Amino acid sequence: MNVISRGFSGRRRPGGDRLPPGQYLESGFPVLSAGPTPPVRTSDWEFTITTEAGQARRWNWQEFTSLPAEQITTDIHCVTKWSKLGTHWRGVCLDTLLDGIATDAGYVMARCYGGYSTNLPLPDLRGGRAWVAYEYEGQPLPPEHGGPARLLVPHLYFWKSAKWVTGLELMDRDRHGFWEELGYHDYGDPWREQRYQGD
Repeated sequence: MNVISRGFSGRRRPGGDRLPPGQYLESGFPVLSAGPTPPVRTSDWEFTITTEAGQARRWNWQEFTSLPAEQITTDIHCVTKWSKLGTHWRGVCLDTLLDGIATDAGYVMARCYGGYSTNLPLPDLRGGRAWVAYEYEGQPLPPEHGGPARLLVPHLYFWKSAKWVTGLELMDRDRHGFWEELGYHDYGDPWREQRYQGD
């Protein structure tokens, strides 16, 4: 006869319900990039949203950092299987940036200094789920982590949170970005382990 102590439920996984399947907790902040860190000075930085009709709205650094900003506390999950819980950021919500822009687009291509790109559905950037972040843990975002500003889309794998972001191209039809061309998943939901095409 097997005896099981009342209340025994097995070994708890670190991170509990906040850790997606296949992920492990990371105490540091690994630096992973598709290429070298581009030297982007805030005096040269510009962020542009271009509609599918070719209309553009631009902000320089001073204009951008004068916009209403939010403090964000969120978990982040890398496709290489590490996760960090409770990270702290400051940035401008995409709802603020998209406000007043007339578009029927369903998709976005994030463009970056250095040539990186990644595609996302436009609805995933709305509803308080995405930001352009320029501070991390109370400090200016370091260049190796995407500074001066990066996209922050924490409900998707972190390659979708494009470093060194310089703009968003609104699109009628979806197209692949850098990693998606190389076989990574178009969407990248960590809770469904969408790492590669076909997952």
